[in-house]
Amino acid sequence: MDPRPVGARQARELLRVAFGPSVVALGLIAAVVLVQLLIANSDMTGAPGAIASIWLGVHLVPVSIGGAELGVLPLLPMLVMVWGTARTTALATSPQASWFVTRWVVASALGGPLLFAAIALAVVHDAASVLTQLQTPDALGAFTRVLAVHAVGAVIGVGSRLGPRVLQASPLPDWLPEAVRAAAAGVLALLGLSGAVTAGSLVVHWATMNDLYGITDSVFGQLSLTVLSVLYAPNVIVGAAAVAVGSSAHVGLATFSAFTVFGGDVPALPVLAAAPTPPLGPFWVALLIGAAVSGVALGQQAARRPLPPAGAAAKLLVAAALATLTMVVLAAASSGRLGNFGDVGVDQATFGPAVFLWFAGIGGLTVAMAGGVVWPRRPRTESEAEPEPRTEPGAGEPEVEPEPGTDGAEDDPVAAPESEAATDAPEPSPRPRPVTRTPRAVAAPDPLELEDPEDHYVVDEPPDEPPEPPTGDGAPRADD
Repeated sequence: MDPRPVGARQARELLRVAFGPSVVALGLIAAVVLVQLLIANSDMTGAPGAIASIWLGVHLVPVSIGGAELGVLPLLPMLVMVWGTARTTALATSPQASWFVTRWVVASALGGPLLFAAIALAVVHDAASVLTQLQTPDALGAFTRVLAVHAVGAVIGVGSRLGPRVLQASPLPDWLPEAVRAAAAGVLALLGLSGAVTAGSLVVHWATMNDLYGITDSVFGQLSLTVLSVLYAPNVIVGAAAVAVGSSAHVGLATFSAFTVFGGDVPALPVLAAAPTPPLGPFWVALLIGAAVSGVALGQQAARRPLPPAGAAAKLLVAAALATLTMVVLAAASSGRLGNFGDVGVDQATFGPAVFLWFAGIGGLTVAMAGGVVWPRRPRTESEAEPEPRTEPGAGEPEVEPEPGTDGAEDDPVAAPESEAATDAPEPSPRPRPVTRTPRAVAAPDPLELEDPEDHYVVDEPPDEPPEPPTGDGAPRADD
């Protein structure tokens, strides 16, 4: 356990959240730039301006050199920056933290990068006075992009720790985390399958990729092309995802889709060898199967907990909307202007609706088939009710066992057991009623044999003791 006071520990965590990711990124960028300048035998005059420009480029801030704008920046460094911000904010946030501490964590995650952005803009502006080809980017756009990148990371990091508590205290539906999980599964499936198709296309177009590596003879140049290809690989995968859902991706005048390809000049980047070439074969049509599989992945996650039709439909639509929003943001981040080649990116007018239709349509079918909907039971009508089984009178009724010593006869306070007369059986009733076991009727005795004369004979038996003699006046006299 840390023996330092709580205030000191919290201050250290806030400093780590504010400056940790930016300092790490700045150190890596400085190392790469210095190595490049040393290998090129160049002086260090433009090193600060290059480091500051690349740091802004990590946050997707366009860089202008010699009048040519580099607006298409690699997605991989930006995604790493988002992950770093999310990790530091999650480590600094406790699930039981108060909202006061949470606000300070979010403010630190946003304030530190904004301070770095201001310093980087000042360094670039100062370097532009020496290097006339370097131009200072727009300040408002730079602050906005830096703020957006770190805000996404802060929301992910804080939400991962405080999400359950916020959901319990809010009127939001309890299936919202399941919708977020389903959206993440759909996005990861679509990007993963698109990446697999991109890797397969690179293998198919291996000769074209080898020709693109031939533009430089030095090992360092080929290493630089490899690093750039790795950094721009997420951009190419997003373009492949656009082709998979039926939209299109373009590099200047060159347009690529799953059905047609319009040729044009493309940059000499080895990873762009994965672009399809006419005539199209069935390999690129397989991308449509990948889009369907991603919809199935989203639907399976949404069907893990069955809900009534309204709840299941709402969860599916929310998941599809979140997945579509994520893909649209990634497509917008991977788009921009690439110098003389023109605009690079995907067709946003068709990309968003196409992604939503795939996720909502295929996902909805998957939810219905996977048992993710609990259909209400329709009450039975009188005509559909099952008829009651007919039973015979007395059938299924328990038999009444006679009590010991009564011989099956009921107690009658008037008639004696010996002189009980037989009773007639009751007339059958039109409605069945419970029947109990009745005692068997005893035959009526003959009137002449009701009494035996011998029963009236009395036999005088001698008493066991002689009677006592009477005393008093009633005593017999001697002369009697």
